[in-house]
Amino acid sequence: MKTAIIIMAMSVLGFTAQAQKTNNKNSATIVLVHGAWADATAWQAVIPVLKAQGHEVIAVNLPGHGSDTTSFAKISLQSYVDVVKNAIGDRKNVILVGHSMAGLVISQVAEEIPGQIKELVYLAAYLPKNGESLLSLAKQDADSHVGKYLQIDQATGSAIVAKDGVVDVFAADAPAQVGEYIANNIKPEPLAPLATPVTLTDGKFGSVRKVYIHTVNDHAVSFSLQNTMVKNNGHISKEYSLPSSHTPFISMPDKLAAILLTASK
Repeated sequence: MKTAIIIMAMSVLGFTAQAQKTNNKNSATIVLVHGAWADATAWQAVIPVLKAQGHEVIAVNLPGHGSDTTSFAKISLQSYVDVVKNAIGDRKNVILVGHSMAGLVISQVAEEIPGQIKELVYLAAYLPKNGESLLSLAKQDADSHVGKYLQIDQATGSAIVAKDGVVDVFAADAPAQVGEYIANNIKPEPLAPLATPVTLTDGKFGSVRKVYIHTVNDHAVSFSLQNTMVKNNGHISKEYSLPSSHTPFISMPDKLAAILLTASK
């Protein structure tokens, strides 16, 4: 997703972040990781609200997304994990937020640097157990609409959602202009990270506090699968719900930001 999407959404929705940055002794570092078929600009309507409360906010752009031109042949789940770890650096008490596909990424990051992560926040995200991949979880999702529109290109090792399905899958509640822009600008997604299973342990990944934000009207990662994954994980300390599609950072950024602020305390 391009910055123009968010600018358009903010204009259409009349969303502004007017609060001035405050001195907050409880400020945290919030690291935001986008999902598949997106990029770091997805968070642009949310970031000002978080920063206004004194938090450091880092929006990670994964390899092969947005303006990054890394060859898909060089992209793996581990390369995603490494980019997030590099963004975190030596910071401690990090609130690590993953949307959709990034649920796998943040889980593996927590496994590798559990001592630096205060909390994992799964936003409409795949929540894996040890040995699961995005594809293995997605195959369980009978209510997802992705399968109807998914186009695989084995030659390039990529997948894309057909233009006529983009609004239905990702942004059914977004303003029409925004949905049209997303559909006209969606880019292929590398396949390798989607098929790679995570390696998670109770002692590391299992030791990190976890929160889940449900998106009730989601056609990408269905609400039913979200509930199943939370139940199967068994270690979610808090759940929140938004009456949104798969992209609440577009359709209701203020409500999403409010939940992230609450979760970061």
